[in-house]
Formats: sequence, C-alpha cells, structure tokens
Amino acid sequence: MKHLNVYIHFKDNCEEAFNFYQSVFGGEYEALSRYSELPPQEGMPPLSKEDKNLILHMTLPIGETTKLMGSDMAGPWASGLNTGNNFSVSLQTDSKEEADHVFSGLSADGKVTMPMQDTFWGSYFGSFQDKFGINWMINYDLGTNE
Repeated sequence: MKHLNVYIHFKDNCEEAFNFYQSVFGGEYEALSRYSELPPQEGMPPLSKEDKNLILHMTLPIGETTKLMGSDMAGPWASGLNTGNNFSVSLQTDSKEEADHVFSGLSADGKVTMPMQDTFWGSYFGSFQDKFGINWMINYDLGTNE
C-alpha cells in the first residue's frame, strides 16, 4: 500500500479551515475543486447557487507523504454530517486488485456508500463505513498507475 491520510468533511467551511491549516503547515494546495465542477448525476437534485461554490475536494500536503484532504458536504449529503463522523481514513493503493481486496475485506458487515468504480476525476474509488462505524475511502489513481 502506498499511504494513508485523513479526509475531513465540513458543513460549509472547508475553505476557511484549510486556509487556517495552510497558515500553520505552509505549502501550496495540490488540489482544489468546487461542486460547480461536478457533472450532473442522475437522480440527484440540482445544487443551490451557494452549494455550487463549496469545496468538492481539497488537498494540502503537510509532509513528504502526508496529505490533509477535505470537502464540504453539500446538498443531500450534508444532512447526516455531525462532528465525530466528519472524517474518513483515506487509503491510496498500488493497484485496482489491491483496492478491491481492501475494500471487500474492510467493508464486510459494514455499509457501502459508494462501490468501487472508475470516477470522473481519474481514480478507481469507493467508500464505506466499516462494522465499527469508521468511514473509509479507498482510492487508486488510474492515470498515474496504469
């Protein structure tokens, strides 16, 4: 496995929080995208103008192999967010096979929130809550690894 990072979810202040973290850790954002960049999804209601400006994904490297990642939870995803369940363990794998193995093993008897699949951002990705209530995100970068 490549590395493990923490992914923090916010109600609507991810950018403010990350600007604070950047003031402490320094560095430059490796990624910053907003909900306005999200392609339309079947069955999902349109986002409000305010929600479209929120952070879809943000990455701040804070060490040689450590990254702090985060997003705002907007629209229908925001309702279940509470302090205490607002983070995920994000695992970057070396292959699709490893991603599938880890996903199927750790999600056993848990709740899958997104099955492993190729994504519009160029990753093979899935997420779940394990049987102990811990949120996980499994990611394999397709463009740099295949």
